[in-house]
Amino acid sequence: MSGEAKTWLHVGAGSFHRAHQAWYLNRLIRAGDADWSIALGNIRDDVTPTLEKLARQGHRYTLETVDPAGGREYELITSIKATLPWDADLTALVARGASPETRVIAFTVTEAGYYLDTKLRLDRGNPDLRADLAGAKTTVYGAMAAILRRRLSLGGAPVTLLSCDNVRHNGERFRNGFLEFLELRGEKDLSAWIADGVSCPSCMVDRITPRPGPDIAGRVLARTGFADLAPVMSESFVQWVIEDRFAAGRPALEKVGVEMVADVAPYEEAKIRILNASHSCIAWAGTLAGMSYIHEGALTPAIRDLAWDYVTRDVIPCLTPSPLDLAAYRDTTLARFGNPNILDTNQRVAADGFSKIPAMVGPTLVERYAAGAEPAAAAMLPALFFLFLAKWRENKLPYAYRDGAMDADKTRALLDSADPLGAFAADARLFGQLAGKAEFAALLRRSVARAKAWLAGEG
Repeated sequence: MSGEAKTWLHVGAGSFHRAHQAWYLNRLIRAGDADWSIALGNIRDDVTPTLEKLARQGHRYTLETVDPAGGREYELITSIKATLPWDADLTALVARGASPETRVIAFTVTEAGYYLDTKLRLDRGNPDLRADLAGAKTTVYGAMAAILRRRLSLGGAPVTLLSCDNVRHNGERFRNGFLEFLELRGEKDLSAWIADGVSCPSCMVDRITPRPGPDIAGRVLARTGFADLAPVMSESFVQWVIEDRFAAGRPALEKVGVEMVADVAPYEEAKIRILNASHSCIAWAGTLAGMSYIHEGALTPAIRDLAWDYVTRDVIPCLTPSPLDLAAYRDTTLARFGNPNILDTNQRVAADGFSKIPAMVGPTLVERYAAGAEPAAAAMLPALFFLFLAKWRENKLPYAYRDGAMDADKTRALLDSADPLGAFAADARLFGQLAGKAEFAALLRRSVARAKAWLAGEG
């Protein structure tokens, strides 16, 4: 099929895709393999201005990368060949996804976008999910159902659905959630076709990509002469590990540094537990300490020590043995967080704690108890999140907190209860099998007391 045009449809037009997957495809094109190009769309209307700006400049944009020493590089990205206009019926997205030329449909939805409960079943109480079960297209499940139903009606060409986010076992979890969604809608024919014609590999993605600030365009113009309406910026570090299981072919991504593996799990676990959880730890602690940026916390010894202790004392014992050098991965990660040139905000990284605690921290807590060890270092993360939520309840956070999995009314009621910390420790949404256990509740009380003492300058 060499020389035949093939489309990689990406759903989720945020900065991360444009700094990561689009960058890899751009490298492949620059290496002489131009068979694949990207069509970019979105399920919701929240990035329409970005899509319109990209369309106005021929879908091209500039990626600025910043290394730890402050060196900046500028690269013109041309791998996106189409930006799809949004409407409530997702007309353009469905049409492009259904086309046989589209061989891969990738998406970035974050933890909350899977709508899974603590038992990894669909959260049927979520209003967006209920709407899609009734035929709407507001979630990844509703959108993919519309795309694949149209695709099946056009002959059912095989396709790969690729999750590109920080969710553990993301391909498997998406597939299971999607099949449950179709079962609830009674779409048996679509489910049967997916079993034969659709693959859902898991993958691990990594590149710190802050929301673009207004100063990036000026630097791009000064360095390149391009008055870019939609530039993005990221750190220089980048990694992508993919389970090599594609239903309709794939780009030769291994030629440009992507690791194609049989099992992505060890890489996922290291990234989720070490990088993602530590990132949130620093964001919550930094916010509580009055800081605005991740690098400020990462360069503060007391905050860095919280993250270092968490990884060293509790995560590394859980993940050993590993194909990765976990101590080196820890040190590289913390060094990346300390890059003062990225200007990644605590607001961005602190978001979605109600998804992050059970997904990123919960497994380490459970496994350390199972091994007969008290996870004192890991317990500091939910302790910090509890104090962070208390600030949110008091309207004392310095920014608006975003959390797609948080029930705001229930959280206010929990924090207003006679024993907020006891209610927090007993919340099964956050702590699963540990919820309500006296041993864990006592540890969490000690951890919150320790965090308060640290914030007061006593620890």
